[in-house]
Amino acid sequence: MSTKSFSTHWNLKSLFPNTCFLHFPPKSSPNALPFSFFHYPIIHCPKIYFPQPPLALSYPSDQTSHNLTQAQESVSEYLQDLGLSLEDSISIASNSPKYTQMLVDGVKELEEWNAWNNSNSEGEHLGFKEMVIYMAKEKGDNGKVAFLESVGLTLSSAMSVARYLSSESLPSLIHKVKYMKEIIFSGSDDKWLSGKNARRMMMYLSIPSDEDVEQTLSFFEKIEARRGGLDMLGSVEATFRFLLESFPRILLLPVESHLIPLVEFLENIGVPRGSIGKIFLLFPPVLFCNVQGIKTKASAFEKVGAANKDVGKMLLKYPWILSTSIQHNYEHILLFFEEEKVPKASVDRAIISWPHILGCSTSKLKLMVEQFGELGVTNKKLGRVIAKSPQLLLRKPQELLQVVLFLEGLGFDWESVGKLVCRCPEIFAANIDKTLKKKVEFLIELGISNDHLPRVIKKYPELLVSDVDKTLLPRIQYLMEIGLSKREIALMVRRFSPLLGYSIEEVLRPKLKFLLDTMEKPVKDVVDYPRFFSYSLEKKIKPRFWVLKGRNMECSLKDMLGKNDEEFAAEFMGVGRMLVSPSSSHQ
Repeated sequence: MSTKSFSTHWNLKSLFPNTCFLHFPPKSSPNALPFSFFHYPIIHCPKIYFPQPPLALSYPSDQTSHNLTQAQESVSEYLQDLGLSLEDSISIASNSPKYTQMLVDGVKELEEWNAWNNSNSEGEHLGFKEMVIYMAKEKGDNGKVAFLESVGLTLSSAMSVARYLSSESLPSLIHKVKYMKEIIFSGSDDKWLSGKNARRMMMYLSIPSDEDVEQTLSFFEKIEARRGGLDMLGSVEATFRFLLESFPRILLLPVESHLIPLVEFLENIGVPRGSIGKIFLLFPPVLFCNVQGIKTKASAFEKVGAANKDVGKMLLKYPWILSTSIQHNYEHILLFFEEEKVPKASVDRAIISWPHILGCSTSKLKLMVEQFGELGVTNKKLGRVIAKSPQLLLRKPQELLQVVLFLEGLGFDWESVGKLVCRCPEIFAANIDKTLKKKVEFLIELGISNDHLPRVIKKYPELLVSDVDKTLLPRIQYLMEIGLSKREIALMVRRFSPLLGYSIEEVLRPKLKFLLDTMEKPVKDVVDYPRFFSYSLEKKIKPRFWVLKGRNMECSLKDMLGKNDEEFAAEFMGVGRMLVSPSSSHQ
């Protein structure tokens, strides 16, 4: 029975379910294609005939292990024939076990075919390694499936992605993948940050997304479903596979004429080379943009005064600004704030510093703007707030209301709360339990009574968002080290709460040194007048002290510093009236 006649009686695909055969029509055929992946025609093996059904063959386990080892050697030899180095070929062959097993299975099936022809002496008998190479060539992918499996793809994904790469040579593909890994995953000491940013971008998106953003969200979902979730977004081991599966066409992008110019452009607009990968991971479609396309989209932000370096910073925070949906919503955002009479300079600053605003719908923004309006924060006042803390626009109205109610519980009325918003909007972006309550507890433990809390916070609302361990405690410990008691420090804070915001090295230490060493005053004097630390040492404290010393006059810190220049001149320099010494004024 000839091969042709046999094929009419047997379906070879049913005989060899584990083997994928590629069909390459004769070059003379008008339908000839350079590459077609999932096609399973009848394979023509010269001088192989099948007079009887296949025999059931099996290998002992030690033979199977030996065959796999030999198969890996064969794959390595095959890859070297395709132009790879010995090192690369061994690495790929060692890291593509499913591909190798597929070849071994194919060889086994061919041997079963051969078993039908055991009486035919004319048949061609190849060695096992030669058969493996023969099977690899029959696959028609020129080693790409093995390589793709070696970089982390499953065998099925590798075969699917390889469909896009028929025009790529294997050495070129390897070079491209190495470059992409270097650019995308270099500088990844803070791998978890990319995942944090991805969650933030998704959380604040409240407009319909375009195709590019949808593909990116699908990519995020694949990673989120794996162990470690999006925290692993910056990990090459966890992410690269899904990047290629979600965006296989990135392997068609030329390195020299596309990827390198793209990277250089991003560097030129202020994106550090080690951070470029974060942009590509958070919005992979950027990889398909050419330099001119990015320039065109970036030019839209000239409306908010964003220069090239500003656009670079915006891209790092929110690369979706290059998407069609965000660019379209950008126009609506500008129009919305114009109608709300919020100063354009404030809006510009808010968008540049927190571009996530551009992914928020105007209807959602309106709810927050109305909530601020109930606190008396509108127009210019609102502009000052969003310029300092633009992220407040992306909070939910009920979250803002919860902070308002918390402050009411401390003794603030709504008017005072509105003033706090303008003075320190960061308070309203803080977590009540983890931040605000802890600061209040700290102040109470220090010795500030509930009755005095509103006054202390009004004078220095930044207390509520200051770090206890890094800011507040070190200042208290320093003041105790110079001889002040906890009770005296509490009294100072009650009188002048900004005291706890001053730098030890730049403010507290040099001014105390001058007070003790030069002015020769006791440290207890600052308890009565802690505002002493608010005055400039060079422009006010020293000049006034030397004036008093030159006139041999003594006075309290409050009398020395609490007066304006005219009052001080009149009091101590005899300008406008006869100079009277402190001692003679009581006679």
